[in-house]
This record gives sequence, structure tokens and C-alpha cells, in this order.
Amino acid sequence: MSEILKRLADVIESRKPANGGDPDKSYVARLFTKGDDAILKKIGEEATETVMAAKDARASGDSSKVLYECADLWFHSMVMLAQFNLTPEDVLRELARREGLSGIEEKASRKPD
Repeated sequence: MSEILKRLADVIESRKPANGGDPDKSYVARLFTKGDDAILKKIGEEATETVMAAKDARASGDSSKVLYECADLWFHSMVMLAQFNLTPEDVLRELARREGLSGIEEKASRKPD
């Protein structure tokens, strides 16, 4: 599973304008060129679409749109990670760190903002 994420992360990284990505030819390069606000706005849109698809799936019994929208959300989240020089592997390490902790314990261990 993480091999797919690594390949996709590598492609996303190659689309950064600093790495030769052309915003005229690449959607991802265009997002990077537009900056944080555009990337974060897209994640918000995709998160909303994922939630709406899940609500529809519960009513209809068809979860195919949930899968489609969740893939979009993950993809755009990976673009955001790359924007902040993070990788899916960093997320997997964080999840591994939390493994075995209760959600309540993990939340209590966070530093206050």
C-alpha cells in the first residue's frame, strides 16, 4: 500500500515548479504556483464533497462516490503535504507513533496551541 503512496508522492514532488513542473501542462504544478490558499481551498472542497458523498451513500446504499471523493481528498492532502515538505511516510510514522494509544490519551498528550 505505501508503495502506491510513495510513487504518487514522487510524481507530485516532480510537479513542483522548482523541480521543473509546468503550470501550463500540469494541474498539480498550477496548484503549487497558486500557493497555500489554493491548495487548502481545494482540500476544503474535497472534504465537503467526501462528507456529502458519505451522507448520500448512507441513504442510497451505494458507496462508490465515497471512494471516488476520498481518493480526491487524499490526493489533494498529498499535494498539501508536499507543499510543506512532508511525505505520506511522515504521516504513516505519526500514525505508527499513535498506534495503541487511545484517542483520548493521544489528544491529552498534545501541546496546547
